[in-house]
Amino acid sequence: MKYLVMVQGAQADYDAMNGKGSAHSPAWSEKELEAMFAFMGEINNDLAETGELVDGQGLVEPARTRFVGLGSDGRPVVTDGPYGETKEVLAGYWVLDCDSLERVTEIAARVAQCPVPEGSKDYPVVIRPIDESGRGEV
Repeated sequence: MKYLVMVQGAQADYDAMNGKGSAHSPAWSEKELEAMFAFMGEINNDLAETGELVDGQGLVEPARTRFVGLGSDGRPVVTDGPYGETKEVLAGYWVLDCDSLERVTEIAARVAQCPVPEGSKDYPVVIRPIDESGRGEV
């Protein structure tokens, strides 16, 4: 079964990773960034070795995001970020092919242990099974 494993964040978290701390998220040092990237790299390498990694990517900050919707006239309406009303967004993801929900939960628990600066907010790691049937069922 394939699963989407997601990590959430906010614009303030991206700002903090670029040295601009706030009450929401303390500034990251270069050493803390290196530790986080090394931790995630190790997870990616391990998942590639077991054959469970299908894809995994970090996403750019919300300020570089676009929403495309429809106006009342049915024409596209494009809005650039950042979005004051958006508190958390998808910051990164993995598509994993695991034998069980228990296994993907073990992986998500490992991801949740990623090193962060003291005082950082804890974000849950979200697991969603991928519907490969095309019928909306899992």
